[in-house]
Amino acid sequence: MPSLMRLHAGHAPAVLAFELANRAYFAASIPDRGDDFFDRFADRYDALLAEQDAGVCAFYALVAEDGSVLGRFNLYDLEDGTAKLGYRVAERAAGRGVATAAVRELCRTATAIHGLRELRAATSHQNAASRRVLIKAGFVPVGPATPADLDGQSGTWYRHDLQP
Repeated sequence: MPSLMRLHAGHAPAVLAFELANRAYFAASIPDRGDDFFDRFADRYDALLAEQDAGVCAFYALVAEDGSVLGRFNLYDLEDGTAKLGYRVAERAAGRGVATAAVRELCRTATAIHGLRELRAATSHQNAASRRVLIKAGFVPVGPATPADLDGQSGTWYRHDLQP
């Protein structure tokens, strides 16, 4: 059974392996991170952990029993009881309800651990799987997402009012 775990330094090798193994899969629905992301992964990872330590963001990994990463689930721009949600799931775990279950769990965690009352997430019009995950997890569409919101793509913003 996979576990949603707060990201820590020890996850770095598994996160990098996850990103590399799924690079082409992710690039089919969201803009590619580019070679620089992988070339400077250690520095970027350390910067993420520093942001998390500062309380600006909270990063989670969905970790399989064998220690591999099946997904990344991020809360960012934590402010005044709200945050934005971003996530990506490995190709080998896609279509099995893994993302929906992890987003639901992260919603509970967002309230219980981070004191959040609302989450927002944007997804492109081309990413039907992500739209389904958000709706199944209790998010509702609230308006258009611009190309500036989605790395050059247009889409929809969703909101989830969290229950304490």
